Amino acid sequence: MYQRLVFGIVLFCLSLPALLLADDWPGAQLREAFSRNRQYFVRITPGESWGETWGFAGEKIGTHAQAEFFREQPDNGYRRERTIELLNPVAPVDFFVSNNGDLVTLDNWHNRGYGEVLVLYHSDGKLVKAYKLSDLFAKPELDSFPQSVSSILWHKGPIYIDEDQKIFYMGYRESPDYRDLTLNLASGSIRLCRSPRYRCWPPRKTARLDPTKPGNDRCEPFA
Repeated sequence: MYQRLVFGIVLFCLSLPALLLADDWPGAQLREAFSRNRQYFVRITPGESWGETWGFAGEKIGTHAQAEFFREQPDNGYRRERTIELLNPVAPVDFFVSNNGDLVTLDNWHNRGYGEVLVLYHSDGKLVKAYKLSDLFAKPELDSFPQSVSSILWHKGPIYIDEDQKIFYMGYRESPDYRDLTLNLASGSIRLCRSPRYRCWPPRKTARLDPTKPGNDRCEPFA
C-alpha cells in the first residue's frame, strides 16, 4: 500500500509541469482594434488554413486571416480603404493599430511562438517586415523559453505603441533579468534591450552572438 502511494505521488509530480503548461484555445473570432486617436481601426476575420499551423498536419489548407483597414471620415463615419490577406493562417493572437493606421500583429492563434510571430503592415496594406523567433533570438535563448502543448511562451510583460506612435514596445522577460523588444513602425527594424544595465543590440547580432555573455550586447543606433 505504501509503495503504491509513493508511486502515485512521484507520478503526479512528474506530470505536474505538463499539467501546468497545458492550454485551451477557444475558436478564433472576428475582432477589431482602434488607433489611440480613433481615426483608424482594423477588423480581422479569421482564416481557415489550420493545415498550415503546427500540430494540425492534414487539416484543411485554405484562406488566411483577412484584415480590413478603415479610416474616419468628415461625417465621423468610417470608410473601408482596403482589405489584405495576413500571414496568419488562422488569426493573430493580438494586434495593434497606430495613429498613422499601421498594423502590428503578434503571434499566431493556437500557435503562439510559431511561424511569423511579429509582423508590421503600413496603412497602405504593404507588408513591411515579418519576424520568426529564429530571426530575433539566438538558439540558447530560444531553448530557454517555456513551452505549452501548443505554443512557445516567449514573452511576458507590457505590450503597447508608445505615446509618439513611432515605436511598438513589448517586454519579453520579467525582472530581475528584464528584457524588452522595440519595433520601429517606420522602418520595421527591431532592437532588443536588457536591464538593469540598459544595453541594446539588433537581432542580426543576436543571430551570431549570445547576448547573455559580456561584450555581446553593446548599444547600437536604432534605425
